[in-house]
Amino acid sequence: MEIKAVKFRKDGFYSQPFAFGGEEGPDKFDPTIRYRGTLQNYLIDTGEEVILVDTGLPSGTPEEVPDEKSPAYTGKDISSYMEAFAALGYKPEQVTKILLTHKHIDHSGELRSFPNAKIFVSADETSADELQGLSNLEPVKFTDGAYYNFPESQKIGDGIYFIKAKGHTYGNSIVIVEKDGLFYMLHGDITYVDEALYENKVSVVFDDLPAARETLDRVREFVKNHPTVYCGTHTPQGYENLEAKRVMDLDNPVPTVLAEVDFSGAAASGKYVCSICGYVYDPAEHDGVAFEDLPDDWKCPRCKQRKEKFNKA
Repeated sequence: MEIKAVKFRKDGFYSQPFAFGGEEGPDKFDPTIRYRGTLQNYLIDTGEEVILVDTGLPSGTPEEVPDEKSPAYTGKDISSYMEAFAALGYKPEQVTKILLTHKHIDHSGELRSFPNAKIFVSADETSADELQGLSNLEPVKFTDGAYYNFPESQKIGDGIYFIKAKGHTYGNSIVIVEKDGLFYMLHGDITYVDEALYENKVSVVFDDLPAARETLDRVREFVKNHPTVYCGTHTPQGYENLEAKRVMDLDNPVPTVLAEVDFSGAAASGKYVCSICGYVYDPAEHDGVAFEDLPDDWKCPRCKQRKEKFNKA
């Protein structure tokens, strides 16, 4: 069995208030501290099946143009998700299963590109707008009982488990792969950066804060008691941990390398991109109303985040 990262964006960042501020409030943290950000999802090759954990942004999603006030920035394109997938040597028709951690478009963006795959997703997530019109959804009800300290799980295959981990969204899940005595935790947004796992902080992006706290507590307990390689979506630490087979030690954090940020990006197009779910606000599709002219209480129509979570595109 092999686990591979599908890397499609680099050189992004997540500010400390964004990554840490879910419970105490973002104003308690330093906005000038920006942790490294990327975008990657994961592929599991069992030798008999090709299984994806999430499917990236849709092709054509514009890059963002962040500024000093941006709380988060998903980074510059390395390639599209589908190009990154192909670069690993696979074809869409080979994929038999997709394990969807949650609905947000940077995780679900190319689901329709894999016609032969069954899409496993929490039954609590199937009503999401992002998943409508898909005929190959397999709603998961987590009927296989507890997986160690996680109360609800579904076994997907030998050594591959889908775990209920709500909080970030109501149907959020994680994937754990057992391989050579290690536990590879492939997750969407339990944390955006590993520093938040070490510091025991919930991000500002959640549908259910008490559940997000409970999930993070369970993840930390699991990591303390099992040799875990922690593979996230939004930080290069995710694929660095994978490639080094680095086991997380919560008492001995890996030294932080902060993002090198360049705010002299390309000219803005007038469009804005939600840094949480990837929704693109295009004035041409909204009667010419500029993003800046939207009311202060306007929220993303897809993930309901406020205007400050958007970056220029």
